Amino acid sequence: MEERKLICINCPLGCSLTVTLNGGEVTGVTGNTCPRGEAYGRKECTHPTRIVTSTVRVKDGTLPVVSVKTASDIPREKMEECAAQLKTIVVSAPVHIGDIILENSAGCGVPIIATKNVERK
Repeated sequence: MEERKLICINCPLGCSLTVTLNGGEVTGVTGNTCPRGEAYGRKECTHPTRIVTSTVRVKDGTLPVVSVKTASDIPREKMEECAAQLKTIVVSAPVHIGDIILENSAGCGVPIIATKNVERK
């Protein structure tokens, strides 16, 4: 039996979770005050995912970069590959919130979207 201590990040309460694993399988989650905490603990210990936030360069824009993020979470082990892809991208202004900057980040099928407007110079 293995125990992992986590802080739940699904709501502002920040519950202290204890996740019990047996052979890599979650056998119990305690410390949560809502069902989301249990789901988070199970997912974090078996298949952790993250939202990636970053910036990409903008050509001919009023700002040199635009903030971007993954439209949903991606596997944690794909974060570096996603970041490496973003370093190579240059978009042309104008860019609008919600514009798809990259269709398939790190082969996960999750798009990268703009989170800020950048107008043309």
